Amino acid sequence: MARVFVYGTLKKGQPNYKHMINTAKGLAKFQGRGRTVEKYPLVIAGKYNIPYMLNIPGTGHHVAGEIYSVDDQMLQFLDEFEGCPDMYQRTLMRIEVVEWEGKGGTGEARAAAEGVVECFVYSTMTYPPEWVGLPYHDSYDSSGKHGLSYVLRESR
Repeated sequence: MARVFVYGTLKKGQPNYKHMINTAKGLAKFQGRGRTVEKYPLVIAGKYNIPYMLNIPGTGHHVAGEIYSVDDQMLQFLDEFEGCPDMYQRTLMRIEVVEWEGKGGTGEARAAAEGVVECFVYSTMTYPPEWVGLPYHDSYDSSGKHGLSYVLRESR
């Protein structure tokens, strides 16, 4: 099992969460909520209002999201869904645990108790330079005050 941190449309209550609970795509078990240890710019960009975490450590905010434990099948699905490695790149990041529900071996329990876990995160190093000038968010909600509702793939 791998640990994945999601900060955008795959979170609970967001437009693509349905994929996280579709066992035909693999298994994803909610472990808890967290935020990036380092600051990153989280922007909403493009004509479909897609959330992107730009891989510029030290700039922006501590981005809030959810931590999942996923099997290889789900990880492969997420790579395809996220357009990895072209649109997003999957990298390891340190995530500060805000609230932990996960149960597991002593290693997991100890890491959670210490407050920081390593997770795969889909961020991007391949973006138009003007995205750096967009507003930075610390948390994503498709129906947030920003007014930039995400456009589902089936509606594009």
